[in-house]
Amino acid sequence: MLTGLCPICDGEIQLDSDTMLGEIVECGDCGSELEVTGLNPLQLEEAPQEEEDWGE
Repeated sequence: MLTGLCPICDGEIQLDSDTMLGEIVECGDCGSELEVTGLNPLQLEEAPQEEEDWGE
C-alpha cells in the first residue's frame, strides 16, 4: 500500500502497491484528478486537464 497527500486539499490518499507512474487517480476527499509522478515516496500532482479540440 502506498500513502501520500493530495496536493490540493492535503487529504490522505492510499493506493495499491501495483500503482504505476503516470496513472491518474482521484482524491476521495476533494474529487481532484491527480497524476502519480513518483512512487518512493508517493508523489502526486494535479492532472493536466484535457482541452477540447473542437474537431480541429
